[in-house]
Amino acid sequence: MKHVAFGGRLVMLGFGSIGQGVLPLILRHIDIPLDRITIVTADQCGRDVAAECGVQFNLTTLTRDNYQDVLKPLIQTGDFLLNLSVEVSSVALIAFCQQRGALYLDTCIEPWAGGYTDSSLSPSQRSNYALRESALALAGQKGPTAVLTHGANPGLVSHFVKQALLNLARDTGAGEAIPTDRQGWASLAQTLGVTVIHIAERDTQTAFYAKQPGEFVNTWSIDGFAGEGCQPAELGWGSHEKTMPPDGRRHGFGSDAAIYLMRPGASTRVRTWTPLAGPLHGFLITHNESISIADFYSVVQDGAVTYRPTVHYAYHPCDDAVLSVHEMAGCNWRQQSKQRLMMDEITGGLDELGVLLMGHERGAYWYGSRLSIDQARALAPHNNATSLQVTAAVLGGMVWAMENPRAGILEADHLDHIRVIQVAEPYLGDMIGEYSDWTPLLDRGRLFPEDIDASCPWQFGNFRVV
Repeated sequence: MKHVAFGGRLVMLGFGSIGQGVLPLILRHIDIPLDRITIVTADQCGRDVAAECGVQFNLTTLTRDNYQDVLKPLIQTGDFLLNLSVEVSSVALIAFCQQRGALYLDTCIEPWAGGYTDSSLSPSQRSNYALRESALALAGQKGPTAVLTHGANPGLVSHFVKQALLNLARDTGAGEAIPTDRQGWASLAQTLGVTVIHIAERDTQTAFYAKQPGEFVNTWSIDGFAGEGCQPAELGWGSHEKTMPPDGRRHGFGSDAAIYLMRPGASTRVRTWTPLAGPLHGFLITHNESISIADFYSVVQDGAVTYRPTVHYAYHPCDDAVLSVHEMAGCNWRQQSKQRLMMDEITGGLDELGVLLMGHERGAYWYGSRLSIDQARALAPHNNATSLQVTAAVLGGMVWAMENPRAGILEADHLDHIRVIQVAEPYLGDMIGEYSDWTPLLDRGRLFPEDIDASCPWQFGNFRVV
């Protein structure tokens, strides 16, 4: 099914696991001639996939000095830049596309090379919060559509939150009306009593051979995971929170919707829950959705925030990735020299990715995608379960942008969640919604009863593993 016909040119910047996985979906569902697609990438990865699909492959490394000279001949008014690269400034590319009259989509806001770990910058300055503020500063009047951070998460999970709220409203008798603006969605979340939102993910994919010493293994971009794992842990900070973490800091600029911790996200663990895995410990990795969702669902009256949920990622990657992070931490966060992206060697497992809404009258409600490796392989080539959840979301965001080409610069929270999920859902496996009586205090008292705040189970201190 072709969702949309696109008359411009498409430039895919970066062609790693997500680029290789999304190209077949683009060719299936977007009506665009092959000779109007160009891949620009810094390494040879994926050249065989590009040749298989009949798409031009341009081996070029973009830098601060050359990116405009490289892209100007390729991108004009009405074209589309799909940014799936690392170590290329998203803000620079967004500004470039706005000037050229071109559409744009990325899956995260990237700095130039070294920006995540630049010791001359404060933790606040190299946070996702600061990167988000710099991107949103470009937004003004309606111009060419630029969709920020629209992969699975950030991106697709923002649409999951909206659908989860509607499901919860239906099941609690709060009504079935769909809000039409940001204020309506925030009011709905407040009325339902949603206090905390986790992006709760458990990846159980395994390979027929294990991680080796000195090797970083993962089911998606290794450089991307290592980079964000070394950033400070960040979370949207809710209005119900009573105590700032001892290592918590505010940024002192921007929306003030989030805080950061004075430690890397890959060394910060939190308690969470998914339907299949049950209770688990996940990494509090910084992600844009932790900030954008908290900001989007804030209720402000007379300049004061009267409601805001605490929002953060709680990620348990595949077991080999956990071992890889543990080894990298032992080397003082110096990344291993060898990398292996798990794909053909995967023998089983799935990715359970969803949002966990807590604090309402039903306790906790998880809604999201459960996609196995067998399902992923049957649905699309060049994907595993993790990458297909991302590439389906990229496709959904691209289709929406092409259908709404003058929407300006915006995040996933502002898109039509129904349309995006409609495009992505055929590639998401089983969509699950499940209630639970789980709280972060469950069974905790029998070991360390003094280590809990029983007056409010939804305090961040109860979720954090210390």
